[in-house]
Order: sequence, then C-alpha cells, then structure tokens
Amino acid sequence: MAKKPSAGRQREKMHFQKRGEGEDEYGNPQTDFATIFTDFAELVPLRGGEGVQAARLTGRQPYIVRIRSCVASREVTPSWRAVDARNDRRVLNIRTVTNPDQKNGWLELLVDDGVAT
Repeated sequence: MAKKPSAGRQREKMHFQKRGEGEDEYGNPQTDFATIFTDFAELVPLRGGEGVQAARLTGRQPYIVRIRSCVASREVTPSWRAVDARNDRRVLNIRTVTNPDQKNGWLELLVDDGVAT
C-alpha cells in the first residue's frame, strides 16, 4: 500500500527553474534557466532503464518528486526543471505534473535524472 505524503519525508531541497523568456541581443530565444522558487521535496525512485543514444547506452532514473501545493508550485509545467539545491549538477527533467488526490494538498512530478532537458 502506498504511504501517505507527509512533511517528514521531504528531505531534499530543490530549486524549480523556468527557462528565460525573451530574446538575447542577437534575437535568439534565451536558453538559460532562472530559479523561480525553492522548496523541500520527497524523491521516490522508480525503476530505471537504459536507452540508446548515439550508439551508446545511457542511464535514466525516473523519480516521483512530491511537493506541497502552493501558488508557485501550481505554476510548474513540463517546460521547467528541478535542480538539487545541495548538488547543482543534479538536474531533473520534469515530464508530468499531477494532483493525485484532487485536493491541492500535494503535487507529484514525474521527473528523469540523467536525461538532457
């Protein structure tokens, strides 16, 4: 049986980043990300896999990231990314955002670690 979400399991600190809007001085769309908010999260690992890219195996680890629902977190979409606040080289690509209990208490994000954003 699945465990109910609780604040005690939120041990990871994550930055939630959105791609910059607008254009640079050359007219190209901005590609850098800016941190919109930082929050504590629970990471639940799922089964990993290996995909083939450029004739090489690449590791991919999906996670469920569980965060409290708030005004800022309800704005998160799959175009955003999550970055570990304690290790900025760990970037998680957001695939989907769901509200599992339909009560706006918690949000669950399906993310991939080891995949380019």
